[in-house]
Amino acid sequence: MRRTAVLLISLLIAAVAPAEATEAGWALLREGGQVVLLVHANAPGTGDPANFELGNCHTQRNLSERGRQQARKLGALIAARAEPVEKVYASRYCRTLDTAKIAFGPGLVEELPALDSVEREPELAEKGHQIVLDMIRNYSGSGNLVLVTHRENVAAWTGVKPREAEAVIVAPEGDSLKAIGRIVFN
Repeated sequence: MRRTAVLLISLLIAAVAPAEATEAGWALLREGGQVVLLVHANAPGTGDPANFELGNCHTQRNLSERGRQQARKLGALIAARAEPVEKVYASRYCRTLDTAKIAFGPGLVEELPALDSVEREPELAEKGHQIVLDMIRNYSGSGNLVLVTHRENVAAWTGVKPREAEAVIVAPEGDSLKAIGRIVFN
């Protein structure tokens, strides 16, 4: 009986913690001036096929219908619950570009190679991290800045292991990024 009660309490805490973190994340985005690392929406599989070509979506993992729905939902929620999005940068991969364009409209989205997958191009990882870190340090807009990237990048840059379509709000801390808020959309 006692073990069952402990298990139930643990499950309740696990369920409440993401909800509280999400509300704290929304509070930050309502203030504006925040930088968000957004993991692309659902794209089934892991990695990319052997015939991967950066400019050819037919050779990449792409958003599923669920991923497109996630992108629409997160874009609508951010528009309704946060200060305006000032600018959106996305990695050059089709799944990140599609997430960004579906969520925020193609007019706000610009490609940024520094957001490309650190797994695929480990030799560029440090350079990309420095570019992203400098961009975040220098951001002074009143709206929010969204950087759509890959799960492995967010993990490498912040130590946070995010879910698909999760937003991690960050601030510079020395030579790294500190997660100051999270929003789970799914």
